[in-house]
Parts: sequence; structure tokens; C-alpha cells
Amino acid sequence: MKHYPLLDRIENPSDLRALPEEKLPQLCSEIRDLLVTQVSQTGGHLASNLGTVELTLALHRVFESPADSIVWDVGHQSYTHKIITGRRREFATLRQEGGLSGFPKPCESEHDAFIAGHSSTSISVAYAISRANHLKGNPHHAVAVIGDGAYTGGMAYEAMNNAGRSRTNLVIVLNHNDMSISRNVGSFARYLSTIRAKPGYLRFKGNIEFLLDHTPFVGVRLKEALQSSKSALKYLLYHSTFFEELGFAYFGPVDGHDIKALELVLGRAKALGKPALVMVETVKGKGYEFAEKNPLAYHGVSRFDIETGNPDAPACDSFSKVFGHELTKLAKKDSRICAITAAMKDGTGLLEFSSACRSRFFDVGIAEQHAVTFGAGLASKGLLPVFAVYSTFLQRAYDQILHDAALGGQHLVLAVDRAGVVGDDGETHQGIYDVSFLTSIPEVTIFSPSSYEELAAMLKKALYKTSGVAVVRYPRGSDPKLYESGCPDADMAFWPGERGFTAVSYGRVFQNLWQAASGLDGKRPSLLKLGRIWPLPEGALDALMETPRIVFFEEAVQSGSISEHLLLALSRRGWRGTFSAVTLPDAFLAQSKAERILARCGLSAAAIEKRLKEEALKVPLSESAVQDDLDRFYHELN
Repeated sequence: MKHYPLLDRIENPSDLRALPEEKLPQLCSEIRDLLVTQVSQTGGHLASNLGTVELTLALHRVFESPADSIVWDVGHQSYTHKIITGRRREFATLRQEGGLSGFPKPCESEHDAFIAGHSSTSISVAYAISRANHLKGNPHHAVAVIGDGAYTGGMAYEAMNNAGRSRTNLVIVLNHNDMSISRNVGSFARYLSTIRAKPGYLRFKGNIEFLLDHTPFVGVRLKEALQSSKSALKYLLYHSTFFEELGFAYFGPVDGHDIKALELVLGRAKALGKPALVMVETVKGKGYEFAEKNPLAYHGVSRFDIETGNPDAPACDSFSKVFGHELTKLAKKDSRICAITAAMKDGTGLLEFSSACRSRFFDVGIAEQHAVTFGAGLASKGLLPVFAVYSTFLQRAYDQILHDAALGGQHLVLAVDRAGVVGDDGETHQGIYDVSFLTSIPEVTIFSPSSYEELAAMLKKALYKTSGVAVVRYPRGSDPKLYESGCPDADMAFWPGERGFTAVSYGRVFQNLWQAASGLDGKRPSLLKLGRIWPLPEGALDALMETPRIVFFEEAVQSGSISEHLLLALSRRGWRGTFSAVTLPDAFLAQSKAERILARCGLSAAAIEKRLKEEALKVPLSESAVQDDLDRFYHELN
């Protein structure tokens, strides 16, 4: 472990507050070195954390955590916070199984005020904490730290509208760096840029107030008179009084890398005794040249070489890239096709589409609810909208899928990326619930391809051969190409076997099932692969009525799973065989490598092969099978 002269002495925020101001630049440098060194080994969110080092130190010097609650929005910028709140020695375990989470977790430290992982929630939480403090007679503060990217989410505005005139000790720190994951879009991003371009108001206001406060006799009265006209001055400088109109005292913009200036303004906001908003300007990736030049590439990174900035392995193909390429090909031939993203253009593979079909590409910001309803609106006018979104973020738009899209019969395609276990980001990002909540909505069709070929075919089928809400869900990562699909757009495929039972699966796990069954010396069970997982294909039910024993392997939580739906459908038809399902548990899955999680849950190829052998032992051998085994035994003896 590297030795850091100053950082090694910081065990908690009180140590930080005792540090002389002139030592802070060196401390910031040491923290940035630790961030780059460690994230290069474990992967993680780098650019966002490099940009908030000074801001984090200033927050902890002005406020007294945990008595004052610091609530991080999303939380992928909280690494420095973790380092200076007693977790520096554990930082090497970041995002590793059993180690530190990449996001705030109250079970990890009393300094983590609230769990985070999804965006736009911090103001609601901080306002609630400030209100609770007020009710309990507690004078401490609640601070929400939110980026301008998260400010594109509607929940932030709902919270501000509710909190602005509350007279509670609430401080919102708006970190403006022009980025969420992809570049920020929309009117609010332009509004923040307007404020950023005209920082003179705060300096002018401070100078005038100082002058009047020190002018005998008339100064105080003149100051009071000017108070009533300050909105006109703000309007002249900003062309808007958005924050003040909501009831917040506004401070900024402030240089987010000047700790002295940050402490001054945060201290003023803290002393107000009413809601305040402080806007700070930071540089995403600051201090590491490669991240500063390309903050998007270093938002979330895997292992990389510090000297060159290069990852350990070259970028490979993925389901996301194949989806984006296939959608672009279709869109070039069909002007009705539109693509929608919620600030995830690159992550969802839509970079090619955004360039090739610019007028039909819509980045709505971090606003999944709006994205779905916007898509439904496009569909109502005969267009073919496709909303590409991670499974974990689609959860935020359940009502819009049900009420605005499905209920009205609008033909909206949801391209659900990162479906299934995602691993290192942990509980807040696992894509394991979409099957359960989507199958609860009437008239939704769900496809789950197992390969690139099937993804391309099922995307086309979702666009042109289905009605209502059509879902194509696919995993993070690449296609292992373990089997070839004869008919990639088929709702199902069936391979008769010789073991007297049938194994069923879909999506990524079917690849593991195929590999496992291929290692059973030719005596594999019958295999059923579902391509359309909902509604259940009639052909699949027909095939399974003939088998006495079924085992289903599924990468989804058990409650509401396809295996549950299948068992119910078979029971209604009168099937009375033996059914078992290997699914993910009805639990929040902690961070670990996806392969390890699948193995623990019985869904890796090795675990499936073991289970198939166990199932085979439970199937009674027919008289002819017994004779075959005896003949083989005598042949081996001779």
C-alpha cells in the first residue's frame, strides 16, 4: 500500500477540520493519486470522483457529519467521502465481493446518510431529514449533493417545489460539470450554463451589502429598500429567478476546486436557517489527464493502465453494440423508427444511431418516466419509438408503461439492456426484476434472445410483428456463441433428448444450459429454449405436456418469474408431473462478479450440469433402458 503523508493521518472528518488550510492542496493531490491508483485495479467511477475532491473536503470541513447529514445523489461521486470517513484502509476492496460498495450504504458507515444508486433522489431525502430534524428540535443540517445531470430528473423538481419555503436547515449543492454519463441535454442544462456564464451577481451583491453595512445612518435603510428590487437585478443578470422563486437562497457559481471559496459560501448557506442552493463548477476527471480529456470514457471504467490510460483488454463487441447497430440499419430503411435514451446514449449502444439518424434520436435526460410517455406519444402518431434503457432504471417508469403505453395500446418497443445479474455495482443495479414487473402488465410481449443473431431477429419482430408494448431484454456482455439457432426469431425451440425429463431456459442462461447438456455423453435431457418468454408460447406448453419432469433455469427473481407462470399454465391444462425451478433468490444481491453470483445460484454451466445429472438419477429407467445399461456393462467387462 502506498504511503500518503497527510492522508494517512485522516481517520475521520474531525482530523480533516484540524488540518491547516495550506495543507489542503497536498491532501487533494494525495486523494487523487489514491483514486487513480485504486480504480485502475478494481474499476469503478473515476471521472466523477476526481471532480469532487475539493468539494467533498469543503463539505466535511463546514458541516459535521454524521450529525449533519450529507446525502449523495446517485453516489458514484462519493469515493473521497468514503476515504475520509474511516474507510481508507478498506478502499482496496472497492466493488469487490465482501468489500466497499461503489455507492453510499448506511450499513457500511454512519457517515452514509442514505442508500443511493439511482439518480434525482437526494433532495427528497435531504429535505425529509431536515424536516425530521426540525420536528425533533435538532439544529443540524441536511445537505443534498446533486449533479446537473441528475437535475434533469423530474423528482428533483418535485422535491424542490415541496421544500423551498419550508424554513428548514436544508442546503442543496448543485455540482455543475456539464455531464451526467452522456453530455447533458435540455433546457435546464442550458439554463445552468447561462448562470455559469454570468457569475458577477454574487460578487456585486456582496460588495454592495458590505458598503451599505458600513455606511452610517442611511446604509441600513437603503439596504432594506434595495432588498425589494433585487429580483430585477437578478433577472437582468440571469434572465431568470428560478431557484429564488421556489424559495431557495441562491449562492454561486463557485469554483468547485477552490476550497477556501467553497468553505466561505457553504458557511454562508449553513448560517441562513432556511433552504439554500449553492451552485459549484467542477471539472469532471480533474487531475488525471486522460479522464479530463475524455470524462465520458472514464465515467465508469474497468481496470486500466495508469501511464497510458488504456484498459487491460481491448473493447469487444456486446449485446448493447449489436442492438444499436441493428436498430440503425432498420432505421435507415424506415423513417418511422425513433430512438430514445435517458442520458445513456453510449451505454445503450445508440451512438451510431444518434449520428446516422440525428433528427429521430431523443436524449431526454435522466427521466425514464418521461421517456416512456414520450415514446407512447410518438407511437400515437404512427411512429415506431424504441426506448433503450438499463433494466435497473426501467423500474422507475412502471406506471408509465402500464398507464400511458399498455393501457392505450401504444406500440412502444423497450430495449432492456443489462437484464439479469450485472455484478460489481451491487444491489442498486441488478437487472433481475423486470420479468416480474413487466409480466404483471396486460398485453405486454417480452422477447429474451440468447445470441446476437436472435437479438437482431427479435428486435425486428418486436418492431413489425407485435402490437402494444414489446420488450426485447438482453444481458450485459458478449455472446459466447456456444450454439447456433436454426430460426433466430422463433418463439421457442425444442430439442428431444434421452433422459426422460426436460430442461427449460431462456436468454443468457440458455447458453449455460446448452454447454452443460453437451457434456453429458450424448444422454442429455430434452431442451426447451424460450425466445418469446411472455406470453408463453402455446407450442412450448404443448411440448411440455408430454414430459413427466421439468427443471427450469432462470436468471430472474423467483416471485413473478417465467417459471412460476409456466407451472401455473401447465397446472391449468391438467399437467401433473414434477416441476422444479432454479432461479435467483427473492433477495437483494450484493456486489460480486456476475459469474460468481450465477454459480452460487446454480445458474453457471458447471452448476447446471451438476443439477442435470442429479435430475437424471430421479427419472425411473424404462425396461429397455435397463437392458441397454446391462449390455453396456457386460461389454465393458469383456
